[in-house]
Amino acid sequence: MNGYFVTFEGGEGAGKSSILQAAAQKLSELGYDILATREPGGIEIAEKIRHIILDPQNTAMDSRTEALLYAAARRQHLVEKVLPALEQGKLVLCDRFIDSSLAYQGYARGLNVDEVLSINQFAIQDCMPDMTLFFDIEPKKGLARITANKEREQNRLDLEKLPFHEYVYEAYQLLVSQFPDRIHVINADQGFDQVEKDAVDTIISCFTNKA
Repeated sequence: MNGYFVTFEGGEGAGKSSILQAAAQKLSELGYDILATREPGGIEIAEKIRHIILDPQNTAMDSRTEALLYAAARRQHLVEKVLPALEQGKLVLCDRFIDSSLAYQGYARGLNVDEVLSINQFAIQDCMPDMTLFFDIEPKKGLARITANKEREQNRLDLEKLPFHEYVYEAYQLLVSQFPDRIHVINADQGFDQVEKDAVDTIISCFTNKA
């Protein structure tokens, strides 16, 4: 596969989705062949699953159901959109991937990280990201951004209390320690332009070294 797979990770309010769009535009201007996409979603089937997962009315959803739905959406998105783009040699930027499931369902929901990893390995068939950017910001600050941003999509995860988001943050710290060669930490507690620059510079550096 000639492409390069970059995933954007972080807690709620880290700004990764906005940074991804800005970074995609900047990298395109620099001549890179970019595909920007997101999880859950990116294609019709996965977007329908996304609506079910994030619907604020679905508070009765069991944690294992949630984990399985994420894995199902991930599988369809991967085979229908990500893998074809990588085969075409594109630089794929994806808003969330397997690390989100490990952090949110495996750790914060208390399902067991290894079990969540297992169902996701079945879904992705060893197609791990070439690199991952973790947008690092304290949960309190991230949630404050969400409260201040009235235009942001409000979803079921926003209903969770602070301790849940602190568990998510703790999980990401563990993942950073476990996969230091793959996961690169971006200080998200900076101005937008600086965070975008740090993200773009890191992607270009890693992609260039790989090539």
